[in-house]
Amino acid sequence: MFDAEKIKNECVEWIRAFFEENGKGCNAVVGISGGKDSSIVAALCVEALGRERVIGVLMPNGEQADIDMAKLLVEHLGIKHYIVNIREAFEGVVKAIPFEMSEQSRVNLAPRIRMATLYAVSQSHNGRVANTCNLSEDWVGYSTRYGDSVGDFSPCSHLTVQEVKAIGRLLGLPAALVDKAPSDGLCGKTDEDNLGFTYAELDRYIRTGEIDDAAHKALIDRKHAVNLFKLRLMPAFEPEELKTAIV
Repeated sequence: MFDAEKIKNECVEWIRAFFEENGKGCNAVVGISGGKDSSIVAALCVEALGRERVIGVLMPNGEQADIDMAKLLVEHLGIKHYIVNIREAFEGVVKAIPFEMSEQSRVNLAPRIRMATLYAVSQSHNGRVANTCNLSEDWVGYSTRYGDSVGDFSPCSHLTVQEVKAIGRLLGLPAALVDKAPSDGLCGKTDEDNLGFTYAELDRYIRTGEIDDAAHKALIDRKHAVNLFKLRLMPAFEPEELKTAIV
């Protein structure tokens, strides 16, 4: 039922409209990890804006085993790019915190530093930062709050993994980028190892409500419920008597 060409064309027009309204003449700044999501978002931005208005930022934390995949993408698209190694910043924060950080906080620190780096590049280059998350990841909270979960515009946050990959193939990206086993690049495991179910299973459940494994259904439902706060605006207290007059 998914018409990849139709959705791709609509997404390209949506990106153009966003920049017309929110930064006419600005550049799209994309963090390039070497995975499918950042590759496909960058390719969509190139089609929408032209390669001269897309900037890729590669941000290894010391040595990155798949850095060649990120370089392949920027070379394939012919876009300007920067390599910013975040190792010293990462270690500096870890050393400055006066207690033993939890393992999860260490894992999430790197994407938060990367997002700060993207905004530094963006602000210096008249840019708008692209969010590269997809619906499948967002559905189960598989993103870092104030790390890869944020940005100025999000081309793929309403598309599942299978749908994003179909668009990637349509865009003519190398198969090594589109079909690479997804990994967060943080803990050495694939996404599916960490999640406990496959993206194909999750995507089918999201789109049809159908799933064969009851235990996996319960796990997906639980992850979705406890991570919904990541997708909502920050709650803010507003006294009734002080509400703004302009709506």
